[in-house]
Amino acid sequence: MTGTPSTGTRNAPAAPDGPRTVPPFAAISGAQVQRVLRGRERQLVRLVEDTYRLHSDGHTLNPPSYFLRFPDRPDSRIIALPASLGGPRPVDGLKWISSFPRNVAEGIPRASAVLILNDPATGYPYACLESSIISATRTAASAASAADRLSSGRPRPRRVGFLGTGLIARYIHTFLAATGQRFEATGVYDVSADSAAGFRTYLEQHAEAHPASPAGHITLHTDPERLIRTSDLVVFATVAARPHITDPAWFAHHPLVLHISLRDLTPEIVLDSANFVDDVDHCLKADTSPHLAEQRRGNRDFIDGTLADVLAGRVRVPDDRTVIFSPFGLGVLDLAVGDFVHGEVARSGELHVIDDFFHELRRHG
Repeated sequence: MTGTPSTGTRNAPAAPDGPRTVPPFAAISGAQVQRVLRGRERQLVRLVEDTYRLHSDGHTLNPPSYFLRFPDRPDSRIIALPASLGGPRPVDGLKWISSFPRNVAEGIPRASAVLILNDPATGYPYACLESSIISATRTAASAASAADRLSSGRPRPRRVGFLGTGLIARYIHTFLAATGQRFEATGVYDVSADSAAGFRTYLEQHAEAHPASPAGHITLHTDPERLIRTSDLVVFATVAARPHITDPAWFAHHPLVLHISLRDLTPEIVLDSANFVDDVDHCLKADTSPHLAEQRRGNRDFIDGTLADVLAGRVRVPDDRTVIFSPFGLGVLDLAVGDFVHGEVARSGELHVIDDFFHELRRHG
């Protein structure tokens, strides 16, 4: 990469009446992102929970996501998530993330992403980070927080089932294990037998490397019904565009459901459960399962609260109903994790600044 290493951090926001300078612009690779985040799962869960609290208290801006869709590629999309995070480390920015499911057949990941961080004082972008890892990390940290907080008043899950076995499922399992979740059995289902087998191999390797957090007996399921009926914690991490799980009876044992992929469950299942989201307005749109349930019900009364409500003790999580957590995914979480990565890379002295990235800096030449 061209450019020069820097040992400094980004400029602190200037006072409104003070001098302002253009911050240096840096590029942070996926390898650097992964080095910073690996092994810090508990710290990242706390960071995500703190960001949820800031969001709940009104210290963020998180406008609607913008979807770029393609008539000739209807299964693909690119999403823009603009956001602004206040609090002790203010930062603005944008995540630009694509989802091209056909990539998987070609042997490359479905999703790719970049994250742009902007200086709140000048508006200038000061970093571009590879963000598929950041996105997976904040999603997994949110899921691990929900698994812990939503089960605190219920029997702790002992049997986990994963529907969908891609990168997100792997990150979620890693975060569940690193934050103390222990399972006697793990179920695996994917429409792709190769993907399910690969995930099983990952689980076995993880158990060998981390004897304190075993996966227990691992079962590859040939249909989702059996997996759901035998799991206390069900993780949906699919690429489903519309509901494909239709029978509320499959949930008669009242599991905790991490509905990460948002569009797997019919309105009947949603309305038969207790429902928690990350942000009500964001989650109830774009034909998510909760959005379809709202259209069926005609109101939002079936939403029991947000994860921030649970963190603050404002709502009670029932122990006699299926509990579903449906996170739409907030851009402020990406900003929080991305800013953390930027700060750590800068402190390590490995920040690659691109010299003269901003060139025309004199108004009249």
